[in-house]
Amino acid sequence: MNFDFKEIVTATMVLFAVIDILGSIPIIIGLRKKVGRIQSEKASIVAACLMVAFLFVGESILSLIGIDVNSFAVAGAFIIFFLAIEMVLGISLYKDDEPESASIVPIAFPLIAGAGTMTSLLSLRAEYYVENIIAAIIINIIFVYIVLKSSLKIEKILGKNGLNIIRKVFGVILLAIAVKLFATNINALLN
Repeated sequence: MNFDFKEIVTATMVLFAVIDILGSIPIIIGLRKKVGRIQSEKASIVAACLMVAFLFVGESILSLIGIDVNSFAVAGAFIIFFLAIEMVLGISLYKDDEPESASIVPIAFPLIAGAGTMTSLLSLRAEYYVENIIAAIIINIIFVYIVLKSSLKIEKILGKNGLNIIRKVFGVILLAIAVKLFATNINALLN
């Protein structure tokens, strides 16, 4: 085993920034209002499984179905873009006739284990030992679970006006992330 504290901390920080669960709080609260309830455990476990699986077989699966990492990232950028538009403009694009839960889509994927996260995992894999990346995934998933479980309390603390302000601010940040993800990967697609 090649556990390295520095690698774990660095990988944890990279994934924390990319997952941005704190910035997703307004989305999570909005989705909970739409669908009624979010299964925190289910969303966290599915996201963790997706990340670990992608860490090992991500590039192989993408190449098997003829999709490169750049195409995957651009697709993720579109999903993030539409979530951001919902937040900034206060409109609803995500519709489901009778949604039972938003735990898997869009929370586990693409909000937590989205294209940015998956792309970051492939980048980290090139630099760090797998066991350190898995430790970083586990640390982040624990934090994600705590935030998902506490979303009601967070909503009460912030209030309606606080949530609206945070939703707009993080909507713009999410929009910028989507544009950056798109711009970074579209050049590789066009060449």
